[in-house]
Amino acid sequence: MKRNAVYPGTFDPITNGHHDLVRRAAGIFDQVIVAIAASPTKTPMFPLALRVELARRVLSDLPNVEVQGYAGLTVDFARQYQGAVIVRGLRALSDFEFEFQLANMSRHLDRNFETVFLTPQEQFTFISSTLVREIAVLGGDVHEFVHPIVEAELKKQRRT
Repeated sequence: MKRNAVYPGTFDPITNGHHDLVRRAAGIFDQVIVAIAASPTKTPMFPLALRVELARRVLSDLPNVEVQGYAGLTVDFARQYQGAVIVRGLRALSDFEFEFQLANMSRHLDRNFETVFLTPQEQFTFISSTLVREIAVLGGDVHEFVHPIVEAELKKQRRT
C-alpha cells in the first residue's frame, strides 16, 4: 500500500519553510499532496490559481509531490488519497495548541485520518507567510525567506 500524505495550507505565499517541510515529507512518504486551500474566510494576497502555480514551480524538483487547490474541508479533500495522513508543520510551541485542535477535529470528522507533525529546520522556524507578505508589502527584502519565483510575484504585487 502506498503511503500518501496530504499537506494542507493556504500557502499565501509558499515559503522556504514550507519547501523544507515538503522536501522532508517527500522523503518519508511515497506521495505528498500539497493541498492549497481556497480559504474563503481569509483574504489571501494571491488568488488560489496563482498560489497553486507558484507552489508547483517551487516544488518542481520533488518528483513525488503533487500540488492541488481545493475548497471545503481538508478531510473531504484527503479522502481521495487512500490511507493518507495529514502533515502539519510546527514552527514554535505557540503553533502546537492550534495544530492539536485541528488534528483532533480532523479525527473527529473522520476517524480514518491521522496527523503527523513535522518541525522545520532551525533557520525556518521564524518564517511565516503572514510575516513574508507584510515585509514584502512594506518594501523589505524577502529573498532569504522565499524562492526567487515567489519573490518576483511579491514585487509585482507591491507595484499594483
